Amino acid sequence: MARFARKKSRKAERRQDAQVRQSQMVGPYGAGSMIDLVHHAVVVSGLDDWYESKGTASIEEPRLRDRLERLYDLNLYSQDYFRRPPECEDSDPTLKQGIRVVEFPAWFVCQGCRRLVNRRDLRDSTRKDGRRLHECERDSFASTVPIRFVGACAGGHLDDYPWVDFVHMGGETCSSPELTLDQGRSGDFSEISVKCETCGASTMLATAMAKDLHFKCRGRSPWLPYGQQQEHCEEDLRLLVRTASNGYFAMVVSALSVPDPVNQVFDDVLHIEEAFRGLDENLVKLNLEQGEKYRPLVEKHGLGAVLKALNDFREGVRPERQPTRTAEYQQFLSAPFEQTGEDFGEDNPFVARRIEVPSAFQSQLRNVVFAHRLREVRVQYGFTRLEPASQNNQGEYDINVRRAPLSSNDNWLPATTVQGEGVFFELEPDALDEWSKRPAVQARAAMLREGFEQWYENRAFSGGNGKKKTPPFLGAKFYLIHSLSHLLINAISLECGYSASAIRERIYCGPYDDDPTEMQGILLYTGTVGSEGTLGGLVDQGRRLDRHLQHALESAELCSNDPICAAHTPVDDPSERWLEGAACHGCLFVSEPSCERFNRYLDRALVVPVIGEDPSLAFFRGV
Repeated sequence: MARFARKKSRKAERRQDAQVRQSQMVGPYGAGSMIDLVHHAVVVSGLDDWYESKGTASIEEPRLRDRLERLYDLNLYSQDYFRRPPECEDSDPTLKQGIRVVEFPAWFVCQGCRRLVNRRDLRDSTRKDGRRLHECERDSFASTVPIRFVGACAGGHLDDYPWVDFVHMGGETCSSPELTLDQGRSGDFSEISVKCETCGASTMLATAMAKDLHFKCRGRSPWLPYGQQQEHCEEDLRLLVRTASNGYFAMVVSALSVPDPVNQVFDDVLHIEEAFRGLDENLVKLNLEQGEKYRPLVEKHGLGAVLKALNDFREGVRPERQPTRTAEYQQFLSAPFEQTGEDFGEDNPFVARRIEVPSAFQSQLRNVVFAHRLREVRVQYGFTRLEPASQNNQGEYDINVRRAPLSSNDNWLPATTVQGEGVFFELEPDALDEWSKRPAVQARAAMLREGFEQWYENRAFSGGNGKKKTPPFLGAKFYLIHSLSHLLINAISLECGYSASAIRERIYCGPYDDDPTEMQGILLYTGTVGSEGTLGGLVDQGRRLDRHLQHALESAELCSNDPICAAHTPVDDPSERWLEGAACHGCLFVSEPSCERFNRYLDRALVVPVIGEDPSLAFFRGV
């Protein structure tokens, strides 16, 4: 468990305010996220205030480290570049363990008189709940609660909403404003208003959502150390409900720990390079030849290879590695066929074995692979607010995205590992090529692309220079593979022993950008954090893939929301579902932990024939 603690007084130093699981700190409760504790509202501090995170808690994944450094200009070449979130001793909590949090927002609402008061005008409570007190007319010292609205911008900054300026919008600000928050009879957003008792000015809160209302962001980042919170920002400050789902989108990238024999010597050298800094080449060679602790490394790779790797590191030369998903994809395709009674060993983090493709689907599938053992490393390197950052086919975020930082310097990142199992299968490339050339499919792809462009034009997010940069369209093939993945998650979860929310997808679809590799595969996997793995239930269901696939296709032909679902088009959609074709909660949507794309980029009409659409759209037509 990671612990949250607020530093208020000497007496409070041994009190913990909340607990979360370590794995949740790499994601929804990461640095910069807003959390409601029992009596307080806080923002999780940056990595600068994460204690006991160095040394024994490090995680290694060189391929992912290299991709992050190359793509996002990070400096991760240290021994502890990925670290697990800190643990806490629950029986003896102190401020030197766990993770600090910062009280936010600074505005509170009095429970007695509904006055909107800044923290500096309140008293600290001596009561057990620790709530701040307001001296008001109705109650001598009434409790207060944090206001549930804050300000945020598309650049990730977080600030108190300018309530004084907001209520006096269009007029002069009072010299001594006294604000109250009126929530109306129901507390609905449309009935909430802010009023100044001094001058009588009043403004409905719904006005804050108007597109022509502009309050400039001040560049505040309260989760970072003092002095790092001011940044020039050209974005507009937008009203945000503190607990809304769009208040924090963690930018998490992951990689499976697959072999990389070509660059193994470079990765091993990183553990010893610090001892050779400042030494000339002759002295380095002498130490490697005579040093007892370096003998295993030299015997494994050879003296020349170790010297070259050390020299490359000093000169800033980094190894060329395949993108993460391309490397994983090729490892699955190169997996040997399954052998009865095979022993996988104890230390191998990646074990994959191929089986014969079910006869009923040999024209649509080319490979089926069981991943008996998987190790996934998940790393968070930033976050966004208001809108999630877009990802490419490699699962990497758009480099033009203005991410909010986790710390004042990016020399290490929080990470977690997942041990598990999975089933991988590859679609037949020739069948996909024939499908993609059909006129109906090309027309559908053009429609999906238009919807994608409308979505990006209307989203809140923008690039670092304030201008929107549309990422490449993922393509109709991605919609097909992604939709098929969701159908199989729902079908397999009925029998595998895992809930649908416990099964995750990993989509392999290419080519993309500078990677020419053709990919058309799906990995469905499950795993647990901090344990030895799973019990083989998912792999066992992979032996019944033909039955599950048949069930998935049959269930997709008719949705409970048809014909409305089947007839949905993303272009000019008043419901703003610009990234979906025939898809809804009745057929394709799965739980958020299972989907890589927030239940977007889905269209079952590309998988099976649906009501009112051309049957030639379907890849599995007539199966």
